Amino acid sequence: MKTRKLRDLTVSAVGMGCMGFSHGYGACPPESESIRLMRSAYEDYGCTFFDTAEGYSAGENEILVGKAIKPFRDKIVLATKFMPEIFITTPEIPEGKTSRKGVRAAVDASLKRLQTDYIDLYYEHRVPANRDVAEVAEWMGELIKEGKIRAWGVSEATPEQIKRAHSVTPLTAVQSEYSIMERKYEAEVIPLCHELNIGFVAFSPMAGGFLSGKYTSKDVFKGDDVRRAITRFKPENMDANQALLDLLKKFAADKNATPAQISLAYLMCKNDFVVPIPGMRRDERLKENFGAADVELSVAELAELEAALAKVTIHGDRKDSDIQKLGTIKTVAKS
Repeated sequence: MKTRKLRDLTVSAVGMGCMGFSHGYGACPPESESIRLMRSAYEDYGCTFFDTAEGYSAGENEILVGKAIKPFRDKIVLATKFMPEIFITTPEIPEGKTSRKGVRAAVDASLKRLQTDYIDLYYEHRVPANRDVAEVAEWMGELIKEGKIRAWGVSEATPEQIKRAHSVTPLTAVQSEYSIMERKYEAEVIPLCHELNIGFVAFSPMAGGFLSGKYTSKDVFKGDDVRRAITRFKPENMDANQALLDLLKKFAADKNATPAQISLAYLMCKNDFVVPIPGMRRDERLKENFGAADVELSVAELAELEAALAKVTIHGDRKDSDIQKLGTIKTVAKS
């Protein structure tokens, strides 16, 4: 597996988003199968970047990831996130979660669930608009000095928030949604990350699986599946977005690749500090997604793809507020 730099952290060019092993995308694999797949990611494909969060299934995902990576913990980069006040919706969360004391309690609980004594990359899981991110940056600096975390990052932050946080304690990564279907961060955030030497971690790089071409407007999403709240997955929008899939299939055929691989390669070939973290819960998906690291798009091919994409209209989007209404983000983390 090729590697990339997130500031001072070296990670595999494609990481593994682990949320789907616990919730968010329909029925989950049994624990033993999830552990097997995570270990296969490392042992068979060289994945050294695993992403989780305390909010994924009320901490259960961290517990699962901790079990899976235990045999090779010191060989990989482990990322997790704490939940700021923007997500607090239940009475079990004490007031002032986003406080120095609250953050320290959160990191200690994550360390326990993950069965580790340090976290490589610790994110603020979204940045509340009504708080000064510089305050959080100061607390992160303390945790770095104490060795509890090696580096920190923010998720879905604005350029102004990134600059302010970075000026206090340098950011290692910004994690936000980024895919061929969602490119808003190309305007300001990604160029800013390049300027400040901050890595960019792309979550949902497959647009919830749509870019794989495996779903149609006839598919029904049930339970806590976040796609129930993502308007791209409304039947009429899935049909309307077929034009994008047709385009990807054409490029994929020319490169002897799959649409999923072209989708991931597009992100990686545009910027060498962008690392996608797709979710994958089947052996075929591991082979396909990690294989995208070897798909090269030339400057001319990227330009051709960009020109074609400019003619395609994307229908629907993904909003945190809509997803929160499903109750899929569990803010009460078990220790």
